[in-house]
Amino acid sequence: MIERYLTVTALTRYIKRKLDTDKHLRTIWLKGEISNFKHHNRGHMYMTIKDQQTRIRAVMFAGNNRFLKFMPEDGMQVLIKGEVSVFEAAGQYQLYIHSMEPDGVGELYLAYEQLKNKLEIKGYFNKEYKKPLPPYPKHIGVITSPTGAAVRDIITTIKRRYPIAQITLIPTLVQGPTASESIKRAIELANKQKDFDVLIVGRGGGSIEELWSFNDEVVVKAIFHSNIPIISAVGHETDTTLADFVADLRAPTPTGAAELAVPSSKQLLEKTNALKNQLNQLLDHQITQYQTVLNRLKNAYAFRYPEHLMRQKEQELDKLIEQLNKLNLQSSQQIQQSFIQLENRLRRSFPKRQFEQAINNYVTLNNRLQKLMTKYMEDKKESLHIMIDKLMLLNPLGVLKRGFSVAYTKDNKIIKKSEQVELNDQISVRISDALLTCQVLNKEEEKNDIGKRDDF
Repeated sequence: MIERYLTVTALTRYIKRKLDTDKHLRTIWLKGEISNFKHHNRGHMYMTIKDQQTRIRAVMFAGNNRFLKFMPEDGMQVLIKGEVSVFEAAGQYQLYIHSMEPDGVGELYLAYEQLKNKLEIKGYFNKEYKKPLPPYPKHIGVITSPTGAAVRDIITTIKRRYPIAQITLIPTLVQGPTASESIKRAIELANKQKDFDVLIVGRGGGSIEELWSFNDEVVVKAIFHSNIPIISAVGHETDTTLADFVADLRAPTPTGAAELAVPSSKQLLEKTNALKNQLNQLLDHQITQYQTVLNRLKNAYAFRYPEHLMRQKEQELDKLIEQLNKLNLQSSQQIQQSFIQLENRLRRSFPKRQFEQAINNYVTLNNRLQKLMTKYMEDKKESLHIMIDKLMLLNPLGVLKRGFSVAYTKDNKIIKKSEQVELNDQISVRISDALLTCQVLNKEEEKNDIGKRDDF
């Protein structure tokens, strides 16, 4: 009876074998929308493929998704080729994706737009990083296929326009799965040599698949980090790659890149001849001006009659000497007069006389000060004696000497009224030369005004 029952594992394996041997499930072409997308750190991609009514779990292993040209996202409509099988550990069927492409938008175009947005956010296309091209390059590096038509067009154009420039071909692959790394290595090699003034990187025209190496991120980064200015020359004028955006200058064609890289020797010769003619005209003009000045000097009076001019100048010199002598004499007299005036002022203000006068003033002022100080001290002494006399009058001890006394309670308080003591209280009486201890034997109040006075 028990042998009729299967284990869960056995049942799951049976279902898996049924699905795996079904030829209709071995190759599935499926269209749907991605949701719950997750890119595992081991490289595998997990997601759910759904339509309006149902959904199925799916996985795309790293060995398959490494060929994707775009990054799957939630909400993206995709076309999938794969197979259906059972994931035994969870006991559920799922879709194993072999290949995938966007539905309605080309895979390469979507990958192109995604990478373009990513690099643009990082600033790879900013104008501030563009390097200027040298106006007269001596050594030009050409990174392209050695067998394509592009290299012949570039070399022919440079030789025709600027034959003195040295051209070095750095051969590279421009198409295929290893072309991106080949282009990157060629750019890095040119930068290590440090002998190039400018680099031309490109190839002839082709489809987007054929030009895809120039949309690869490794090529874009190699161009961005190049220390040598780079001209991008990929395809025809209508072809646009990410290498065009990051390059320091974009040329519509390889021939156009050669024209942008070097000046035209014919135009330079024409410009040189024009400058030469302009220089000759300037020299002729200056020679004419100097000739006019020379003729004017030749016809000048000084050169035609030099003896007359010398006599005239001799007379003018004699007059100037006479004027100078007069000025010297006047200046000497003025100085002498000023000296005499200063001497008289000095005699009037002889230092010894002023010193004696200052001594006399000092003695006079000192005497006056001594008299004033003496009078001030006498006045202060008199005021001090008056104050001492006043204090002596107010001194209680002086009152006691005149026969008066002061009575204190046992708390050492002055007795001013009879209410402060009672019969038999012990009191102290201060006289001029002693302190007496007394006892109140009788208390009789006075009825006149004398008892109400407060003498102390």
